[in-house]
Amino acid sequence: MVNGAVMEALQRDLAAEAARLGFAACGIAPAAEDPVRADRLERWLGDGAHGEMGWMADRLHHRRSPQGLWPEARSVIALGMSYAPAADPLALAGSADRARISVYAQGADYHDVVKKALKALARWLVAEAQKRGLEDVGVKVFVDTAPVMEKPLGQAAGLGWQGKHTNLVSRDHGSWLFLGAIYTTLAFRPDAPAEDLCGSCDACQRACPTDAFPAPYRLDARRCISYLTIEHKGPVPEEFRAALGNRIYGCDDCLAVCPWNKFAQEAQAMRQFLPRAELTAPRLAELLALDDAGFRRLFSGSPIKRIGRNRFVRNCLYAAGNSGNLALLPLVETLRADVDPVVAEAAQWALARLTPAAVP
Repeated sequence: MVNGAVMEALQRDLAAEAARLGFAACGIAPAAEDPVRADRLERWLGDGAHGEMGWMADRLHHRRSPQGLWPEARSVIALGMSYAPAADPLALAGSADRARISVYAQGADYHDVVKKALKALARWLVAEAQKRGLEDVGVKVFVDTAPVMEKPLGQAAGLGWQGKHTNLVSRDHGSWLFLGAIYTTLAFRPDAPAEDLCGSCDACQRACPTDAFPAPYRLDARRCISYLTIEHKGPVPEEFRAALGNRIYGCDDCLAVCPWNKFAQEAQAMRQFLPRAELTAPRLAELLALDDAGFRRLFSGSPIKRIGRNRFVRNCLYAAGNSGNLALLPLVETLRADVDPVVAEAAQWALARLTPAAVP
């Protein structure tokens, strides 16, 4: 039997090492299935609210619980890195010549940064466990690309609670946490789950431009601007295009208005997340002119790169159509002949918005 004092000391030292590696939050959750959490996931998928994200349903049996993915897991180490912005994410709303990129995508790709730190922490844990007489310790690290429900696990581990916008909210870091997880065969003592402190506040619900929240704590991804600009592959439904405004990659509105953000500090400790100057207020004209090679150069090392030039320029054309900026007309006109039919259709729509009388 493992000595309880050994495990308690290891757990304390684990939290300290996580902080040293740049994690702002660290907690422990059980690896067993939570029937309430699993039922909510099944109902959300059953309603089709995940849109085209078929991978959510395809591996439901793995998402239901950590042990559904890895039966040997005994504990989940839930971790968060702050990316709290220094500037107001809503400052560019309504700009006629600038585009808005979600805060999380203005710096280095969080997948790479968080995973590197997770791997370092996992290596430390295995080595420390062996030093303390704990043999055959297993670990697996996850950042967003595996069937892992990071937000519910973060709440179960005490990092924060899933707010009415369905994202994790922290008392200390607001809505600005990148989440990762380490599954382990070690049986740590679970932390107390976080208490929901949203109260009567509905600021995030009221802020959504597309009414993507049919009810508090429930998101219909099919109406969400982040989903529409990142995950959705075809033409964005016309009913949502005007509401996109000048948002070309993601949306921060529901996060930015959360009152708990007043406790968040700018993410200076993790310099990789500080915004690149060219992505904080990019000019629409420059983005509309991107070919595939230019797109790849500009977004090298950025999570934006994964959606490709065509989907990105599609988004920029919707922003151009919403801008009222007639100086963009030559670029929009050129893109009407783009080889990608979705881009060409978006250009036609933008042209009609900018000069409705001139379009046949």
